[in-house]
Amino acid sequence: MRWLFRSSPRPGTGAYSRVLFTLGQCVPFAIALLVVGIEFSPAHFLYTGPLLTATPALAAVTMGPRGTVSAVAVALAVSVATATHNDAWGSQQVYTNFLALFLVSVASVTTSSAVRTRRQSELDQVRRIAAAAQAVILRPVPARLGPVRAASMYLAAEAGAQIGGDLYEAVQTRYGVRMIVGDVRGKGLPAVRAAAAVLGAFREAVHYEDDLVEVINHCAAALRRECGVPGVSDQEALLEGFVTALVVQVPDGPVVEVVNHGHPPPLVLHRGTVQALMPASELPPLGLEDFVIGLPDKTESYPFTPGDRLLLYTDGVIEARNRDKDFFPLSEAMESVDARTPREFLERLHQELLRHTEGSLADDVAMLLVDRVEEEIGQ
Repeated sequence: MRWLFRSSPRPGTGAYSRVLFTLGQCVPFAIALLVVGIEFSPAHFLYTGPLLTATPALAAVTMGPRGTVSAVAVALAVSVATATHNDAWGSQQVYTNFLALFLVSVASVTTSSAVRTRRQSELDQVRRIAAAAQAVILRPVPARLGPVRAASMYLAAEAGAQIGGDLYEAVQTRYGVRMIVGDVRGKGLPAVRAAAAVLGAFREAVHYEDDLVEVINHCAAALRRECGVPGVSDQEALLEGFVTALVVQVPDGPVVEVVNHGHPPPLVLHRGTVQALMPASELPPLGLEDFVIGLPDKTESYPFTPGDRLLLYTDGVIEARNRDKDFFPLSEAMESVDARTPREFLERLHQELLRHTEGSLADDVAMLLVDRVEEEIGQ
């Protein structure tokens, strides 16, 4: 009966509110069961007509049009069954009950449909605004950057319309192609502010800092400054947030250099096999540096030869689940995808992700893919 309860509480509500909402959805059907119990018992002399008449109205409050129609069908079936059981056909009371049930049902279904349509229209408008705001911060990467071909993809979650905190960028510099992928804890404007601060610092620092560690240090400093701005709305949410970040550099040589601060490791597809570039030491996310001391913050190098593919992604990819609660097998999906260009590869990976989740993403997804181009090596 899950299809009866399409109208769910809005994102951001707590577990207690969701339980109350689910209980509210069950009330119309509980009333119908109560009426059945009364009418088929010695207490059938009690007048239960108003109880059944109220079920469509109660369903319209917590359920969509389909749930309201289902409540109407249940109330009608109970009315017919009880009238037959009590040999009440032909009495004025029965037809009065049916007329009242019909009028309330029409009004309830109409109201539920109108509310559903207006809510969907408002949600679509908010999503369009959120997508426009996200596009201002996240711009598509160029198809060619020095020794690599590149493509990016951002997918908003289906669960709500709030702007997410996923971020990415790829820039060609004198030191090589430099990239960042990150994920801000939380949603909404505080996440956007944090993402914009980190991206702004990255876009500036990559051109004059020769050390990747210094680049990510600039990002961390920008995040601290943003959190320290007085009078900012949602200041508490901003202060409690942190950013997992991954900074990558692809120089002219057949290597890739990585600094990872609490982010899922990048994946390299080499000759049909995927390898995760695991960091030698776990560094804390940006914003949590004060809680961990003594860890070496240095650039780590890994092989990245011509023909290899490097995927940077956010946790929305690997934490996507199917109906059996199985996580998306990203490595296996990469090995099975056959595509020539980075754009085609991401599109097919996107299709695999939607097939796994049956078209419903619970979290935002950002992916950045680069191919090492053979003819650029050594130039």
